[in-house]
Amino acid sequence: MSNELLEALNIIEQEKNISKETLLEAIENSLVTACKNHFGKSDNVKVEIDPQTCAFQCYQEKTVVETVEDPVEEISLADAHMINGKYQLGDVVRVEVKSKEFGRIATQNAKNVILQKIREEERKVIFDEYNNKEKDVVTGVVQRYIGKNVSINLGKADALLTESEQIKGEVFKPTERIKVYILEVKSTSKGPKILVSRTHPELVKRLFESEVTEVKEGIVEIKSISREAGSRTKIAVWSNDPDVDPVGACVGMNGARVNAIVNELRGEKIDIVTWDENPAILIQNALSPAKVISVIADADEKSAKVVVPDYQLSLAIGKEGQNARLAARLTGFKIDIKSETQARESGDFIDYENDYEDDYEEEYSNEDEYPQKPETEEAYDEVSENEEINDTEVNEEADAYANTDDGDEE
Repeated sequence: MSNELLEALNIIEQEKNISKETLLEAIENSLVTACKNHFGKSDNVKVEIDPQTCAFQCYQEKTVVETVEDPVEEISLADAHMINGKYQLGDVVRVEVKSKEFGRIATQNAKNVILQKIREEERKVIFDEYNNKEKDVVTGVVQRYIGKNVSINLGKADALLTESEQIKGEVFKPTERIKVYILEVKSTSKGPKILVSRTHPELVKRLFESEVTEVKEGIVEIKSISREAGSRTKIAVWSNDPDVDPVGACVGMNGARVNAIVNELRGEKIDIVTWDENPAILIQNALSPAKVISVIADADEKSAKVVVPDYQLSLAIGKEGQNARLAARLTGFKIDIKSETQARESGDFIDYENDYEDDYEEEYSNEDEYPQKPETEEAYDEVSENEEINDTEVNEEADAYANTDDGDEE
């Protein structure tokens, strides 16, 4: 019997990941419960189990008395001497309890105690397993729709994908495998209640960690992320290794890495930009693919004024303001975008090109390098006369040189 029990406990331990010590404790409690049902009380019942062989012994501790008033807790001296002649009045005698003598009800109750303990431990093990996976991505199999919610099997437990955590327009088929983000794991009397999401921004981050080795190893960091599930996501990445391009690492060869994530998200567009400590540069990158002329960022107010070319205004704002909205979430700045024309009209735009030309003219207006036109006619005639004299001297020297023999040789 002990060998069969040991084998059964080993199987349960392997299949359900429940420790043998817990199962032995359940058996002990079941025997105590059976004694209570059989004898009416169990205060003096003791159970000993060998964890190595699973051999167990159940006994009652009875006090030796002359006249027995409570046969459950007391034993006569004559009966005690039948066990051992050394017992005296007042001694405590261990009387073995034969579990085979238990009635059907007591046996059934003992069985229920063991099964209940196994179920409780199984729920606890499952809860601990998925509680450790909270805020992580797991793969599940779609089972069925429960109203507008979706039941997803994660292997050892079922999860619930509520309507609010579903991507708008996304439809699932039974037995379809999808990746979900575990939001919360609750312990209930019926087992763990697991809530999952397909819209959480962290889902995209975890997918990049599983797909991009550099992100998983910490070489490339995802500094910020903003998402409108089912439509577009922007992520800002930074590399801790100057030899590693963060955007290139996330995109992969021919876009293989990012395309795998896009396929998992069923075509959701992903913009990957470079993170920068300078908020102006970060905002400029975040508004990609739109081109930016200037960015004036106020770090204290967390606001920025951005000027873009007239033909880039609609691209910078995006459809229904999506591009600007995602860029604002990504950077944490309130972004005011204006076209070049609008900025000039409102006076918010600084004409850097004109300012540069003014500085250039001012820097090189020195009279020694760039002689100015004389203000009077006399001065002008004097300059002209000097120029004519210089020209005449040059011509005479040239003619003299030409009349020499060396000049003929030349």
